[in-house]
Amino acid sequence: MILGTFQYRERIFPGVIEEEEVYDLSETAGQYPKSSADLRDFLAGEDALAKLKKGKASLLGSGIVYKLSKVRVMAPLLRPGKIICIGWNYSKHADEAGSELPEEPVFFNKFATSIIGPQAPIVLPAISKQVDYEAELAVVIGKRGKRIPEEAAMEYVAGYTAFNDISARDLQFRDQWVKGKALDTFAPLGPFLVTQEEVPDPHNLRIRLLLNGEVMQDASTGMMIFKIPTLISFLSQFFTLEPGDIIATGTPEGVGFTRDPQVLLKPGDRVTVSIERVGELSNPVVGESY
Repeated sequence: MILGTFQYRERIFPGVIEEEEVYDLSETAGQYPKSSADLRDFLAGEDALAKLKKGKASLLGSGIVYKLSKVRVMAPLLRPGKIICIGWNYSKHADEAGSELPEEPVFFNKFATSIIGPQAPIVLPAISKQVDYEAELAVVIGKRGKRIPEEAAMEYVAGYTAFNDISARDLQFRDQWVKGKALDTFAPLGPFLVTQEEVPDPHNLRIRLLLNGEVMQDASTGMMIFKIPTLISFLSQFFTLEPGDIIATGTPEGVGFTRDPQVLLKPGDRVTVSIERVGELSNPVVGESY
């Protein structure tokens, strides 16, 4: 299934896409608010995805339906409890940056205010002169879990989406990563959440980043050092994972700051993350205005 968060006029709602139509999940589920609900609200329902799969046929014949072309596609998750980003999870990226390979997953956080959806602008902040891109596969958690065994970890996955880990390198390497990673608009996400049955092997996907149509990153998710079950199990030893939490699984080689000469984002650019079976996430780049 392909799920997302959509806006029609003033209403924001979670929905499922079927043949260019969007079926409103907030109305069908009944327990969700009439507006300003996103996919996190839906996933928080008990066995939400299982119930949706079981009742999908009846859903398609009832409830509120919109043409996909008539709604605005927003980030699938607008206010996740956690945005957990994995660093140095592709060996060639670690090599190009001159970093040693990690012995265990390295992670940092972004904030909900970092999230933007497809076509929304990435804003270059006045406090940085070195803003970079990073294409990543993001895993969305579907149910609550703590100390999750690695062999059971995939049971906690709701699905996958594309993620762009925008990074202000001059701030990131000043003293702490979050300073350069968690700025407003620095977490483009989307366009949709693609459930597990649509992505039978998340470790065999082509992942690319295009800058103004030119391919800058081109790799396979099979090159991850720490695979998705390992990441979920490892992170859940530290804190409880909850429905709608996002794990961005790291970026492959080809980022801008390691190139010679460097390729950094500037106003007027367009950045597109393309992941096989998951979709394309495209955003323009603008300068900050006051």
